[in-house]
Amino acid sequence: MNDKDTNDSIEGKYANNFRVGHNAFEFLIEFCQEYEDKESNLSHTRIITSPSYIKDLLNLLNDSIAHYEKTFGKIGSYNS
Repeated sequence: MNDKDTNDSIEGKYANNFRVGHNAFEFLIEFCQEYEDKESNLSHTRIITSPSYIKDLLNLLNDSIAHYEKTFGKIGSYNS
């Protein structure tokens, strides 16, 4: 990201849980904040986009992860 890409009015939200769904025409990604007590879980952002844009996002994330791991080392997973 560079200065042209940032906007001070955009609110950042922490997400540690994600849900993904799709149909023939679109993908849905839901960003959630999960708490240990499981009663306070919060879905706070839902993105709906086309299959071609989700593939672009996947490629962007893969490139970013490869750069991160080259710089800082391999990323572990909470699910493995």
